[in-house]
Amino acid sequence: MSSKESPEKPQHEAGAVTEAARPELEEPKLYKVVLLNDDYTPMDFVVVVLETFFRMSKEMATQIMLHVHTRGKGVCGVFSRQIAETKVNQVNAFSQAHQHPLLCSMEEA
Repeated sequence: MSSKESPEKPQHEAGAVTEAARPELEEPKLYKVVLLNDDYTPMDFVVVVLETFFRMSKEMATQIMLHVHTRGKGVCGVFSRQIAETKVNQVNAFSQAHQHPLLCSMEEA
C-alpha cells in the first residue's frame, strides 16, 4: 500500500450523481353528485338536503332544487370518489329516514 492511500478511507469510483426518478402522480378522478327528481318529495325538503349536506345558501339550494324539478336531475357538487360516495349515502339515508323517495347518485365527472 502506498503512503498516499489510507486504509481508513475507502476509495470511491468517480461517476455522475443521479436523482431517483419521482413517480408521476395523477389527479384523482372526480365524481358529480346528482339529485334525481321525483313527483313526491316536497321542494322544501330538497332545499334542506342541499343546505345540510352540501352547505349551500338558501338561494343556491333553491336554484338547484328548481333545476332538478324542471330538468329531472341536477348536480349538487363535484368531489373525490370517497367524498361523493359518502354524500350519496348520507342523502339517501336521510331521505329514507324522512320517508321521501328522493334519490342521490354519482357520475364520473
